[in-house]
Amino acid sequence: MTEFPPGFLWGASTAPHQIEGNNLNSDFWANEGRIPGMERSGDACDSYHRYREDMQLLADAGLNSYRFGIEWARIEPVPGLVSRAELAHYRRMIDTAFELGLTPVVTLHHFTSPLWFAQEGGWLGERAVDRFRTYVETVAPILDGVEWVVTMNEPNMLAIMVGMARAMQSAQADGQWQSPTLDNDGPRPALPAPDTAIGERLVDVHRAAREVLRERTGAKVGWTVANRAFVARPGAEEKKRELEHVWEDLYLEGSRDDDFVGVQSYSSQWVGADGIEPYPPHPDNTLVGTAYRPDALGIAVRHTAEVTGGLPILITENGIATGDDTRRIAYTGEALEHLGKAIADGADVRGYLHWSLLDNYEWGHWAPTFGLVEVDRETFERSPKPSLTWLGETARRGRI
Repeated sequence: MTEFPPGFLWGASTAPHQIEGNNLNSDFWANEGRIPGMERSGDACDSYHRYREDMQLLADAGLNSYRFGIEWARIEPVPGLVSRAELAHYRRMIDTAFELGLTPVVTLHHFTSPLWFAQEGGWLGERAVDRFRTYVETVAPILDGVEWVVTMNEPNMLAIMVGMARAMQSAQADGQWQSPTLDNDGPRPALPAPDTAIGERLVDVHRAAREVLRERTGAKVGWTVANRAFVARPGAEEKKRELEHVWEDLYLEGSRDDDFVGVQSYSSQWVGADGIEPYPPHPDNTLVGTAYRPDALGIAVRHTAEVTGGLPILITENGIATGDDTRRIAYTGEALEHLGKAIADGADVRGYLHWSLLDNYEWGHWAPTFGLVEVDRETFERSPKPSLTWLGETARRGRI
């Protein structure tokens, strides 16, 4: 039997652009439909208006935490113009979480930025650090009472997205959209490695945001890192360490003075002498082309603990893209067993937040379904899956 510590957070995560709908002033919205093969987010799941219903589903299931994001493009639609109404909207979300007995985990940046920010150079622009610092200063007053704040989601994946956007503007680009959450599948090329120069800029941005939050809030501050759970073939240990630095460790090292770090894990990949090996074709592969590897979560937690020197860990995303909810339950149960073993071996893990609460817009595509709750895209009716009930029962017991 795997037991979890008292006070453990149990819940699910979402990202604003993927669920809110009509994020009109964001860079991602502006690109939707312009790139071949890319679907539009449109109304998404209409969670901008239905957030109470979504939180109620979590609370009713027996979960005690909800990770959601604040959308910079809504707060500051043009430079220097702050929407007080939008600040009040997100404060109502925080208050609703408290009212329903949910611990809010608030993300300040989840891949999307205001269009104006992108147009002035984005994360590579001269004013990037100051722009983000000002945004965080603007948001800080509504974070009163919030215990967990994530400055940025998956900066290592964001670095890939910034690099891909830059490549799309070059003459060499083939013009075909490649979602960062869909891995190499058949003839498609593998995702490019994160550019370390972009990564170093994002570390600077994160530290500036952390400074503001520590001055103006009482929250624990960290960011979340996508962990690929690399495993070395015999003789490829040095290659693995080299790749880990580029893909993860630059960002984990950037979190060493934080209050916690978010681990985001879905699958694992082998590393050979020539580098990362593609996921082998297999009937068990997920809807985004990754291998069925629930053991990845344990690998990710152990690696993160090693690199950060035992920093408190929050599992901010873990899940599986599948249309078969029995596989979701099986995957999650096994992932939690591996997580429990890592905790038993000394990893300081404070909670588990499943990805995702809802079947949502998956960064250019609607087909991959990660949610504990199905959403009718015409009526927005929410239909909880058995996995939501199962996870809630697991949370009540505190053990597998």
